[in-house]
Amino acid sequence: MNVELAQVTGRDGDVEYNLARTLALIDACAADTELLVLPETYLTGFPTQANVALIAEPLDGPTLARVHQAAKARNLAVAVGIAEVHDGRFFNTTVLITPEHGIALYYRKTHLWSGERDVFQAGDRMSTVLWKGIRVGLMICYDIEFPEPARALGQMGAQLLIVTNGNFDPYGPTHRTCVMARALENQAFAVMVNRVGQGDDGLVFAGGSTVVDPFGDVLVEAGRDEATLRLFLDMKLLAKAREPYVYDHHQRMRLSGQILEVGERREMLIGQ
Repeated sequence: MNVELAQVTGRDGDVEYNLARTLALIDACAADTELLVLPETYLTGFPTQANVALIAEPLDGPTLARVHQAAKARNLAVAVGIAEVHDGRFFNTTVLITPEHGIALYYRKTHLWSGERDVFQAGDRMSTVLWKGIRVGLMICYDIEFPEPARALGQMGAQLLIVTNGNFDPYGPTHRTCVMARALENQAFAVMVNRVGQGDDGLVFAGGSTVVDPFGDVLVEAGRDEATLRLFLDMKLLAKAREPYVYDHHQRMRLSGQILEVGERREMLIGQ
């Protein structure tokens, strides 16, 4: 699978600017790119209590429709974050948009960092989808500091963990360690894409976008500046990593959330 990571700056609250950059990044992808990954809440930037109602959109809103249109034109999938409004509630959401199905998968962040709990509500499930024969799971930023979200995805068979990130100084090294651990623990690829630059609240985003293989080894890593990384993921490594043993088969303390099958999607309910 040919993957591109877009480690870019964004503007909090400026949907028009962030969407224009997203569409340009899609258009600039290599001809053989199959998946483009962007940062956490990239399309809207990080909202505040004061503006979240103004910039958040439903999943069937115009911004994601434009992304799907561009992805379909280039015949590639896009994973990107957005501030979502659903039934009057606001969520930190990442979607996987495929050219064939539009939003093939969406995930509402389940582990909210302290600074966003007054803006968003937490999601109630971990979600995966079967795409191009690979089971894909989504996580967002702070999620990776806990083993359980990735383990839930692994327990549902995830082979590719996509992490949209909005991590800032001084926590860059923390997420580097965590994404390596989550890939190793679940014998899966992990693709983590972070933002760079300074946010409206003065936070400095740490960059360090990373791809990790199923052995927990870093395959490619960005610095602190804007960068587009291109990488071929050799899915044969999944079987190789699981040749001597499969952690999922040996795990004795399994997560107990209810698993639902919805077409190609597989979801684990985790409650509030």
